[in-house]
Amino acid sequence: MRDKVKNIVLIGMPGCGKTTIGKMAASVLNKKFIDMDEYIENKYKITIPEIFKRGEEYFRNIESLAAVEVSNEYDVVISTGGGVIKNEKNIINLKKNGIVFFIDRPLENIIADVDIKNRPLLKNGTHEIEKIFNERYDSYKSYCDFLVDNTSDYEVVIDNIISIYNKELNIQKDEC
Repeated sequence: MRDKVKNIVLIGMPGCGKTTIGKMAASVLNKKFIDMDEYIENKYKITIPEIFKRGEEYFRNIESLAAVEVSNEYDVVISTGGGVIKNEKNIINLKKNGIVFFIDRPLENIIADVDIKNRPLLKNGTHEIEKIFNERYDSYKSYCDFLVDNTSDYEVVIDNIISIYNKELNIQKDEC
């Protein structure tokens, strides 16, 4: 029987690179990739912006259900939505089978290239990003197992994540 290998869970601001980094890391590691927003859209057959029309609380409840479901997976890379940290239970669930990485990207880099048209919480303009950044940054830092800077090429970020992840898996094996 194959060991149940922990997931890589990516948290961070909208526009920090979670999805791109997650897909690339999953490819390098030959793991399944789960984008929680896509997971929600596929399961409920509705887009995230359409869900938000029913209210943020409605979306957060669905997001929490999705966090429980994806956290039951093993050996996958999970890219979360930026607000997953708004409910501590989401992080508790994701940490059961996962190692949580905060993709820390400078605010000015996010503002320079974030596409706001499909991001409901940013629909009022990029000035909202600063407000969200200030509200969430400390939570990202406190909930993560590891902080990884996204200030260079994606390959460097992915190498850092994989290096940390492999060290953690070896530590877990040694503890058994």
